[in-house]
Amino acid sequence: MANIVVKKLNSTPIEELPVEIVERKGIGHPDSICDGIAEAVSVALCKMYKEKMGAVLHHNTDQVELVGGYAYPLLGGGDIVNPIYILLSGRATTEVFDKEKCETIRLPVGTVAVNAAREYIKKTIINIDLEKDVVVDCRIGQGSVDLVGVFDRENSIPLANDTSFGVGHAPFSTTENLVLKTEQLLNSKEIKKELPAIGEDIKVMGLREGKKITLTIAMATVDKYVNSIEEYHEIKAKAKAKVEELAKEYADGYDIEVCVNTADSDDCIFLTVSGTSAEMGDDGSVGRGNRANGLITPFRPMSMEATSGKNPINHIGKLYNILSNIIANEVAKIEGVKECHIRILSQIGKPVNEPKILDIELITDDGYEVSDIEPKAKEIGEYWLNNIEEVREKVISGEIKTF
Repeated sequence: MANIVVKKLNSTPIEELPVEIVERKGIGHPDSICDGIAEAVSVALCKMYKEKMGAVLHHNTDQVELVGGYAYPLLGGGDIVNPIYILLSGRATTEVFDKEKCETIRLPVGTVAVNAAREYIKKTIINIDLEKDVVVDCRIGQGSVDLVGVFDRENSIPLANDTSFGVGHAPFSTTENLVLKTEQLLNSKEIKKELPAIGEDIKVMGLREGKKITLTIAMATVDKYVNSIEEYHEIKAKAKAKVEELAKEYADGYDIEVCVNTADSDDCIFLTVSGTSAEMGDDGSVGRGNRANGLITPFRPMSMEATSGKNPINHIGKLYNILSNIIANEVAKIEGVKECHIRILSQIGKPVNEPKILDIELITDDGYEVSDIEPKAKEIGEYWLNNIEEVREKVISGEIKTF
């Protein structure tokens, strides 16, 4: 048995707090672009390593920097005059020595990384011109010898690359759920088809005060689909109406206020050429935005670790943050659980399925005790630790999101 502790969470349930703040940076936000690229590069490298070497080799591509470009957006269509610069860095296995053939096998890490980054941008920021508006530079280097050693030891269970921890919580509160669903709605294919002027750079900030939720939405618009100020305001009004309709489904019984592009003035609106503020000086980095559950939740336990781009084999910053959220969601489904917080701590060099501790904290419904739920909660924790390979494969296939 792993070291699993189940105990009472001595805290007021999130829904009963007088104030709650929740944020989500949408897929076109500069920080989220970096998260998405980092993860796309890692996934592509995993697939290349498995194809060429039969196994995923050491890599961490969580160092992506975006330097904003310069643009002149205009009603009816403007131009990006200075391209967005994206730097891919980090570490990866670029060559392997074949002892049988006494030769060095060189792996196309740089080419795979750049292609993955460009493909991700192409499918995510749909109005950008990849040929002239984006520069992707790769400076990924050879991995540390010591870390590669920890990674490559012959062991059926990979060994933790660091002494670190992951956190998760469940279920989502009404505010958390609404914030996430709002960004997903505004960036959905259906909305883009109906309102093509809505760009991908959407940030949603949710504030709940008692039974009132205020959503402040920063929403980029694409200039070639906006021909006048009047049309711009019509687009904002339609987006606002869509979110208000969504709120009826996910926040029934709450007073909802939706505010879109509150920084607008007579001579300044959120107009872009490409749909992202990355074109106009806004920079980005991996790990500055959403946590592994897709949200920024200052009223919940959080980790500072960037999840995107880290290898899915033994990097605790990735595995344990994802695993914590999976376990939290499973435990939260047990009858009598009102709220669940998970923390998992590793020790460097120890098997990833044998954490130093898996801490499960519970708020129970009236009439239930932690002791009633403890056996099932431990069973869930033990199951996922012993089936961590399932999590890994879902990450590599892109089934699990990291931001």
